[in-house]
Amino acid sequence: MRAVLLERFGLDGLREIRDAPEASAPAPGEVRVRLSAASLNYHDLATVLGMANPKMALPQVPLSDGAGVVEAVGEGVTSLREGQRVTTSFFPAWQAGAPGLAKLRQVTGETVPGAMQEYLVAPAAAFVPTPAHLSDIEAATLPCAALTAWRAVVEEGQVRAGSRVLIQGTGGVSLFALQFAHMLGAETVVISSSDEKLALAEALGADHLINYTAQPRWGRAVREACGGEGVDMVVEVGGAGTLPESLSAVTIGGHISMIGVLTGVASMVPTAKIMAMNVTVRGITVGHREQFEAMNRAITLQALRPVIGQVFGFSELGKALATMQAATHTGKLCIDFDR
Repeated sequence: MRAVLLERFGLDGLREIRDAPEASAPAPGEVRVRLSAASLNYHDLATVLGMANPKMALPQVPLSDGAGVVEAVGEGVTSLREGQRVTTSFFPAWQAGAPGLAKLRQVTGETVPGAMQEYLVAPAAAFVPTPAHLSDIEAATLPCAALTAWRAVVEEGQVRAGSRVLIQGTGGVSLFALQFAHMLGAETVVISSSDEKLALAEALGADHLINYTAQPRWGRAVREACGGEGVDMVVEVGGAGTLPESLSAVTIGGHISMIGVLTGVASMVPTAKIMAMNVTVRGITVGHREQFEAMNRAITLQALRPVIGQVFGFSELGKALATMQAATHTGKLCIDFDR
């Protein structure tokens, strides 16, 4: 079978293998899945570059997010069947409940083999059924970006009809967050440095658009767009460099879901403002299987479709990661194993 191995950190450390050993038969409790698509997340780039886990054991098959079909079922497996379409899980051991060390220790594509291989044998609990209306390429975008957005907006942010939500940027998580917030009937504000990307956000239902290059004090602009009251919830992907403006944008008693650190990993934290505003700041690292299944039910009911940017061939993982590193793309970057 074909597979891609990360043999050393860096984009030049990736090696495609066309004669990898054939996948073994699934043991009791396991299934064998033939993967046909994968998608990229910033975490995948950070993993390949050695930023996510510098002590990660190599070689490793990269990428957390993949989709395909169950080809064989091990003894005792009742949750999945042969021929069923499934996606991988980012945290295969986190089935439900609060996060914990044992639940988060296994990370697909980092501490356990990832999706850049044609066959993956793993416990049945590591896979989630695919919404029937989605292609495998579309489904491959769900395990990390979509579930992170779902947990941030729905599970932790408790967004409902009439809520006001600020979404930073138009990356994979942000676009899913916009789609989910719009689906729930929330009033949405999207900020970006690109008018072209803001136009995409408007097409997806964004109510207010702010170019933060033109309005560097965008926190105030967000508050003004929401009648001077601010937003109930912020999808915070910037981190250190954007948190102060997010605190200017959020209402008293509001919620900030901390998802990314694209503008830095550390800075002076405005603790007095957090306290005075009675704001909850909650770190978000993807989500668990039960949340994934709930999200898929909503996606199915609403016939929601992910925003796909570029699709690369199996041999183009390095090119896809370089595209992500350049940060000029819009929509999810995906790998089609048949190309």
